[in-house]
Amino acid sequence: MTPETLFLICNFGILPAWLLLAVAPSWSWTQRLVHAAWIPLVLGVLYAYLLLSAADVPEGASFASLTGVMLFFTSPQATLAGWVHYLVFDLFVGAWEVRDARRRGIGHGWVLPCLGLTLMFGPSGLLLYLLLRFILVRATGLEESSASDAARRA
Repeated sequence: MTPETLFLICNFGILPAWLLLAVAPSWSWTQRLVHAAWIPLVLGVLYAYLLLSAADVPEGASFASLTGVMLFFTSPQATLAGWVHYLVFDLFVGAWEVRDARRRGIGHGWVLPCLGLTLMFGPSGLLLYLLLRFILVRATGLEESSASDAARRA
């Protein structure tokens, strides 16, 4: 399968997960598919395969300099691996935003713009969500404790 075909499959394949986060965040199938490890596992295997089988990485490509990193992205396979990296982590962050908002009592309507930005511009969406949660509930920590954990600590 060509890198272009894999790119299209990954790009369009991840969109239903984002749609579930946006329109049905509490649905049982959203919990089973998006909030479980399946999508990161599948994409993680693809990512590892792309990295381990990349034969066309140019000489001088490395993570030690910006120029070295730019050389990685002249290889279609390495670029696809980088894109899969973004897809996995952005979805992971978007799913965390939804779960965190639910735990903190933040209405889903507030989270929707954050999800859109996270999908398209990763860290900008996370930044918006963190600002939003600070404004609405004064939360600054990133812990994932439940209400019962908080009650035990009190």
